[in-house]
Amino acid sequence: MLILEYWIQSALKQERIIVDFLITNWYLFLMAALSGAFLFFPKLMGDNSGNGMELGEAILKMNREKGVLIDVREPDEYAKVYVAQSKNIPMGQIAEKLPGSVKNKALPVLFICASGARTGKAVKIAKQLGYENAYSVAGGMRSWVEANMPVVTAAQNEKKQG
Repeated sequence: MLILEYWIQSALKQERIIVDFLITNWYLFLMAALSGAFLFFPKLMGDNSGNGMELGEAILKMNREKGVLIDVREPDEYAKVYVAQSKNIPMGQIAEKLPGSVKNKALPVLFICASGARTGKAVKIAKQLGYENAYSVAGGMRSWVEANMPVVTAAQNEKKQG
């Protein structure tokens, strides 16, 4: 009986130590929970399921494999600044307009938006339509502009027209 009593007291003492540690260091557990949430947040928001592509790799796909760059921003966003080689198909029209814009489903299709947040959904739709080489450009137009890659701006369009 003494052994059982000792074991119970020891277990209760261990439990108190653990509870005290949790109470004292609550912020560590909060940080761990937030870190885990940030890891899973993109999956929950419908990210591109591993089909993200860094800017340099995307440019190589465009140049070497004749990849098609599709900008999924709305027309007013697109008009302000865009990549000259891109085609604008707003996110809500991908399913209807992508087959008409990219007839060869074997070509790489690269989706870009303002920051990379919308393109995951476009990749999923493209894959459902049979475009197996569909990718999201990581960082979107923000990363394109930050890398000083060539763009067409509204001011440049006004000069051409005027």
